[in-house]
Amino acid sequence: MSVSSLDINIKKIEHSRIGEIDPANIQFGKNYSDHMLVAYYENGAWGKPEITPFHNLTFSPATTFLHYGQAIFEGVKAYKDPQGNPIIFRPYDNWKRMNRSAERMAMPDVPKEIFIDGMRELVNLDRDWVPTGNDTSLYIRPFMLAVDEFIGVRPAEKFMFIIITSPAGPYYNKPVSIYVQDKYVRAFPGGIGFTKAAGNYGMSMYPSMQIKKMGYDQILWTDGFEHKYVQEIGTMNVFFVIGDTVITPDVTQDTILEGVTRESVLTLLREKGVKVEERPLSIDEIEEAFHAGKLKEAFGTGTAASIAPIRELTFHEDKMELPDIEHWEITNWLKQELADIRYGRKKDTHNWVVTV
Repeated sequence: MSVSSLDINIKKIEHSRIGEIDPANIQFGKNYSDHMLVAYYENGAWGKPEITPFHNLTFSPATTFLHYGQAIFEGVKAYKDPQGNPIIFRPYDNWKRMNRSAERMAMPDVPKEIFIDGMRELVNLDRDWVPTGNDTSLYIRPFMLAVDEFIGVRPAEKFMFIIITSPAGPYYNKPVSIYVQDKYVRAFPGGIGFTKAAGNYGMSMYPSMQIKKMGYDQILWTDGFEHKYVQEIGTMNVFFVIGDTVITPDVTQDTILEGVTRESVLTLLREKGVKVEERPLSIDEIEEAFHAGKLKEAFGTGTAASIAPIRELTFHEDKMELPDIEHWEITNWLKQELADIRYGRKKDTHNWVVTV
């Protein structure tokens, strides 16, 4: 299927809602731009996508995803470069990852023309919604739903692909406090932990609610067999600076999402000559490093959060408070380096940035 921007039906909004946004107080996930992209899959093929005014959706109570969870999504961001042009960070990687999720969830691939060209057309149409303030962006949410009107456990045959966008401020406005979870389990090998399936996040709500009552921001999940090896933090991949080495859990067991920001961080660190290891990492090793004075920094990475410094981790009764963040070398450098690339302030030598 070949779809160009000329093949996308566009219905523009009559009156923009952009005046409702306070540029000085943009919160993550609170407001949505004027338009959305919608495409339907039926009879084994995608139909022509269209861009319409942002609107609510109507479903039959028997719609498949409501009952059986066939729903996946992605997270992408657009930024304004110094000339005021919207640029999108690594959308091709999100497109490839969405289709990996789709395969595992028995859903159809989304063609590049719909995902990439449709996204560029949508961002271009709502380009005024891309904010320009520090740590702001246009968050882009592509997602796919199974929409058969059928109650019965079987893979669906009809699907709906949608992209919505939302002006966003920082996901975390301060360093985060982490509780290491060894009771509840996020993912097992052979499961769907490597996908961005809605169910991965739904199952985390109750444990997350419990640790927030305890005063923590997020959960650091451990493996399901020994409750020992660290995996992800809530919506983020995780990195630890131990001695002169940056260590992050490997993604070979199908339990950890292969983050786009994670991959960007690994690339930048290796280019800088920093020693990096992708391998199983136990909470015991982290504790030992902390008490020996070797745990220098820790941070989460994700599209929404970008680089989120971790100020403390708690495992059982062991509260590990890290050194003052203002003195961290690697985390602070990464945060600035990524921001300079994303906002077009520095030459993109990796072909990560897509101009709208």
